[in-house]
Amino acid sequence: MNSSLPVLPLRDVVVYPQMVVPLFVGREKSILALEAAMAEDKQILLVAQREAEIDDPVLENIYQVGTISSVLQLLRLPDGTVKVLVEGSQRVNIGESVIGAQVEGEDFLRVMYTPCEEQAVDEAMGAELVAVLTSQFEQYVKVSKKVPAEVLSSLAGIESVARFVDTVATHLALGVAEKQQVLEADNAVDRAELLLGLIDSELEV
Repeated sequence: MNSSLPVLPLRDVVVYPQMVVPLFVGREKSILALEAAMAEDKQILLVAQREAEIDDPVLENIYQVGTISSVLQLLRLPDGTVKVLVEGSQRVNIGESVIGAQVEGEDFLRVMYTPCEEQAVDEAMGAELVAVLTSQFEQYVKVSKKVPAEVLSSLAGIESVARFVDTVATHLALGVAEKQQVLEADNAVDRAELLLGLIDSELEV
């Protein structure tokens, strides 16, 4: 039996594992999905929408890879919207038609999923990639002025290559499609190489 989770479709955000992100939720179905998550075990599946302007997304309107996340805090605001703090934990795939089946009988999107296997990274290669990515990202921080300098010092304490790469990806000013491409890559090496290419393009601009 494949597991299922309520889905929170995101208009313009891609959430990576281990990232803590505040979200403002206003759509009725999304609030219902959050309430279902709170009633179960505070786990929700965050998946980016292919087109931000779609107000009532169905399975075809969201990407096939998302991130299981824990709801850390939920705050109902006076205007009816909900502010929620989430922490990503695991990449999952809802892409295969049987697995990605929408669970019927609920007023929000709930889907079956399978975990994405994180491929191990060779230690020497991982260290080399981290070094190259660090120097590129440092240049990006100097040029972009959008990333606080303290982000660089926070990177220094990260030992996992996968987490390092995801943290860098979170802080780059990329479009949803590009961030999603990074989320979907099978392993940290592929994600790092993708990011290096994206940072190069940004630096050229």
